[in-house]
Amino acid sequence: MDLVSDRGRRVSVEELNTTQLLANAAKQARQRNYDDFIIVDVDAHHYENEHFSEIAPFMENDVLRQLSLSGAAKTGRQAIMPIQIGFQDMGGRVTRYPLRATEKTPDGTLRDVELGYRWMDAMGVDYSCLFPTGMLNIGLHPQKDMEADLCWGYNRWVTEKVLPETGGRMYSMLCLPFSDAEESLRQVEAFGGRKGVTGFMITSVRDVPVHDNRYMKVYRAIEERGLAIAFHAAFNWYEPIFKGLNRFISVHALGFTVSNMIHMTNWVINGLGERFPKLPVLWVESGLAWVPFLMQRLDHEYMMRSSECPTLKKKPSDYMRDMYYSTQPMEIQDMQALETTFRMINAETQLLYSSDYPHWDFDLPSTIYDLPFLSEKARHNILGGTAARLFKLPPRNEKQKQNLIKYGNLPV
Repeated sequence: MDLVSDRGRRVSVEELNTTQLLANAAKQARQRNYDDFIIVDVDAHHYENEHFSEIAPFMENDVLRQLSLSGAAKTGRQAIMPIQIGFQDMGGRVTRYPLRATEKTPDGTLRDVELGYRWMDAMGVDYSCLFPTGMLNIGLHPQKDMEADLCWGYNRWVTEKVLPETGGRMYSMLCLPFSDAEESLRQVEAFGGRKGVTGFMITSVRDVPVHDNRYMKVYRAIEERGLAIAFHAAFNWYEPIFKGLNRFISVHALGFTVSNMIHMTNWVINGLGERFPKLPVLWVESGLAWVPFLMQRLDHEYMMRSSECPTLKKKPSDYMRDMYYSTQPMEIQDMQALETTFRMINAETQLLYSSDYPHWDFDLPSTIYDLPFLSEKARHNILGGTAARLFKLPPRNEKQKQNLIKYGNLPV
């Protein structure tokens, strides 16, 4: 069977495997000699819904487990929440989505790991942080106990079945059932010490106040373990504020930023940066353009109403510069504006490369490597040096080790 590829050329199914689709990425990696850099992708995804029959048995509650398996049996996979059909794959024009199921992997290997190796090797990525896809909507689940049990099953499956097969090249920030503070704490305590776990991820599509006192023990437990916390953005077209939008491009552009902006504002204004100064906080998959806006807006309000923020010892923007940001999807239409953004967020030490692969809007490492205004140190740090230090990831060759030492990022 022939299909039309992303570039409009008719190709066979056999040509459209991960390695072939990323042939240009591999060419870029060779031309830029990525082997000299440690490249860490802090936001890559897999399709955990394709493995729900393996995840569900790890759920603890007998009734919820049976309900989940029964629902998945109808289609062979489980959708955590309804999604907008046909938008992410551009109506089928992003061919790696419909053809994913046809790609062959060797018997006896874990499919997600094997496919991960293929795209990582093609792009020149040394390490990647594995995030789910469907689970990013877990905060919308109407049943708090189902959210908790799904997270438990997924986290057990990832730490017991997936990560041990990756040879240490993949790590994860596990999904927290954030609707339930007690259950979130239990899962931090249960999984925080497992190999390959570098922190925990809060899905940003939810309306719980992150500054609520019931979550303080969760943040403290993560901080005490020397782990990080990430807020991973997404969108919800059913949110009342977005119901007036009539195009996917609109809700995608705004949803991924607004979901993180709200939690960021609550985190900063309520002084969590003062309460947990040693806790690395990451803001993932919301781009960068919103950060300077929020810095200026919050600083402006703070200078007029600082009495409402009695725990703050510096401006809101200063706390925001202490946090970490993932690059993707990086807005590059105005290079001068992007350079200003890098300056405002201290990108040399606070920005982390991310691809968001295999989603339709993923970014290659060249998105960072080719920026004309970056110093060699900044390029090294953003592509992976800072992440290697933050997540304690060792160099994979002697040149990487020397660069990590040179720029002060060698993990200890």
